[in-house]
This record gives sequence, structure tokens and C-alpha cells, in this order.
Amino acid sequence: MKKGFYWIMAAQFFSSLADNALLIASIALLVQLQAPGWMTPLLKFFFTVSYVVLAPFVGAFADSLQKGRVMFITNIIKMFGLLLMLASVHPLLAYGVVGLGAAAYSPAKYGILTELLPPQQLVAANGWIEGTTVGSIILGTVLGGFLVSELAGRYLVNLSWLHWFGITTVPETALAVIVLVYLVAALCNLKIPDTGARYPHQTANPLKQLPEFIQCTKVLWTDKLGQISMAVTTLFWGAGATLQFIVIKWAEHALGLDLSKAATLQATVAFGVAAGAALAASRVPLKKSLTVLPVGMGMGILCMVLSLYSRDLVPDVQFSIGHFHVPLYLLLAGVFMVSIGAMAGYFVVPMNALLQHRGYVLLSAGHSIAVQNFNENVSVLVMLLMYAMLIRLDLPIQWIIGLFGAFVLGTMWLVMRWNARNMRQRDWTQLIGESRHESAP
Repeated sequence: MKKGFYWIMAAQFFSSLADNALLIASIALLVQLQAPGWMTPLLKFFFTVSYVVLAPFVGAFADSLQKGRVMFITNIIKMFGLLLMLASVHPLLAYGVVGLGAAAYSPAKYGILTELLPPQQLVAANGWIEGTTVGSIILGTVLGGFLVSELAGRYLVNLSWLHWFGITTVPETALAVIVLVYLVAALCNLKIPDTGARYPHQTANPLKQLPEFIQCTKVLWTDKLGQISMAVTTLFWGAGATLQFIVIKWAEHALGLDLSKAATLQATVAFGVAAGAALAASRVPLKKSLTVLPVGMGMGILCMVLSLYSRDLVPDVQFSIGHFHVPLYLLLAGVFMVSIGAMAGYFVVPMNALLQHRGYVLLSAGHSIAVQNFNENVSVLVMLLMYAMLIRLDLPIQWIIGLFGAFVLGTMWLVMRWNARNMRQRDWTQLIGESRHESAP
């Protein structure tokens, strides 16, 4: 890999670390404000709205400047949203501002890979990026859980210099620490080299950008490979965003864990995704990416099995790991989480690489990622709203997990049938090398 790739990984690690710690701190802030339970998944909803609304425009923005500079600007926007939260702006609105930065950050983050690296390195690069991202999700979630814990909170609240800024509660001290992490990410962005890629002048007129975005979306959805990879990644991100909140609520009801411990359990899902992503990066070349589709069905089945699991079903046995004593019920829950994550990582990394390659071949780096973000985050919004509605209706969390698993299973089965029909019509391996000047099939 080129040297610049490692600065991209470092910047992504710290930015994602802060994003995931911020989610836990924001949940703690809502708890402090005594907000209703259905408001918690709306944090992610407000965050994600920006991805959908700005999708027609952020691709052009990402292609108009050097990608490293775009990533720097967007991390500053994230920091501003966090500072708004510290200034007593409602967490949902402030988190929405953080989403503005994230929406513009994503096309630059993924788009620069296709500028910097040849196609044959994209699966491996995506494996490294996903592994780095998932590592940051694990550490970020654990960091967020630690910062809102009684132990860390008691120490941070007593720091006199924080009082000068009016920071006096545990969630606020957590936010103050996360600001520093965003700052480190922004500094890493400044080290990302210019790839030399240049695109035609990008219009700033929304009335011209919107039809162009619609056309780009049509190109990817009518491409035989683009439509399958788009469908899978769209499902994955919608399901993944919802799973973040499901795990926290399930850990509370089925295992009796508080927010800090539930956040740590949530991180084990990300650990599994990292393992699955690394395995896919080493074993699945771009031309065999569609062979991983059945793994998505396995993820849905495992989620359905998880809905039947609870603390009461397991004997009260303790396992010693060094100086730590882990109950059997918690150990088994961790195995479930890691397995679900590993399946998700294994099937999404090749799909991501395939979609990026087809988007770059048919469109441009920034525009293709913007289309991908739009579709994936529409899925996130829809699934989060459905989850918030089910919580509002007081549906038991076990039922929600069961429905979630059934949905993933059924959707992946439909995608596999769709792909089989496409393969009967044309040999997809011939599509890998098509240039952007050729029409989409």
C-alpha cells in the first residue's frame, strides 16, 4: 500500500473513534435529561438525515477539492456540532450537525481509495479500512461507555479546569474528551497527500446537481453488478445502525446490564466485524465477491436465535480470565455478538469493494460514493423509524430481534434470487473491466 493510505487509515480511525464514543455520550445525555426511550434511536435518525438530504451535493463537493482537505473541513464541522451539545443545544439537533460533517466526510474517505489504489487492491484496502473502522468502533464504544461510567465520571467532574467552561456533569465531561479526539483526526487529515486526481468543474447550482445525482443513481441501479452490491450494502448499513440500539436495549432487558456495560457488549459486535472483514480481505478477490451472499442469510438466522437467549437460561457459573471473573451468560452473549459481527464483516467488505469499483468505472469517486451513501442511509432512516415505532408500541425486545433477523434473512434470500437471474442473463466477470465510457448494462 502507498504511504498516503496509512494516513487515511489513521484519520478514519480517530474520526470514527470519536463518532462512536459520541453516540454513547449522547445517549447518556438524553438519560440525564429524562428523555423518553423512543427518542434514543432518533439520535441516529437526526445524524443520518444529513446523508440523505445532502447526497446530491456532497459528491460534487468531495470531487471539487483534494480529498484530504475535504476530510479536514468535515471533521471541524463534527467538532462544532459537539460544541453545540456542550452549549445546551438539544442533543438531537446538535447530533444532526455532527451528521452534516459526517455526510460530507464519507464520499471523500471512500472516494480517495479509488484515486490512490489500483482495482486489484480495493478489496484488501476495504478490508483494512473496515478493520480500522471496526477497531475504532470497538474502542470508541468502550471509550464512550467508560467516559459515562461512575469511575471516570467521578474523576473528570472533579477537574477544576472543566468547571471554567461550565462542564459539571458526567455526560458533559465525556463530550469534552471527545472534542480532543476529533481534533487529532483533523490533524491526521492534513497529512493525507494529494492523489493528483482532478475532475471536471463541479457546479455549485443545486438545480443542476440534483438531476446529475438522479442520473448517477439510475446508472448504478441499472448496472448488473451495481444493483446487487448496492442492495446488499443498503441492507447492511440499515440493519447495522438499528442493531447498535437493539443490542443496548436487549442487554438491559435480557442480561440486566447498565449502559456502560451494554456499550462494552455492543463493541464485541464490532470485534466480529473486524475479524470477518480481515478474513474477506485475505480470501475473497474482487471477481469472487458475489460468492459471499449466503453469509448474509446466516446472519439473519443467528439474530433470530439470539431473540430466544436470556440470562435466565444459563447456569450461574463464573469463568476467570486473568484477574477478571466473567459470568457464563455474559460470555455466551459475547460469542453471539462476535459471530453476528463476523458474518456481517465477511459479506459486506467484498460488496463494498465491488460497488466502489463499479461506481468509479461508471461515474466518479465522489459521485458514486454519494449515491451509495444516499441509498444506504435511506435504509438507516427507515429501519430506525420502524425500531422507534416498535419501542413506542412497547413491543418486547425479544420480538423485535426476532423480526429483525427474519427481515435480514428474507431480504438476503430475495437478493440472491435477483443475482441468480442477472447471472443467467450475462457473465458478470466480463463487467469488471468495463470503462466509464461504456453504457451500463
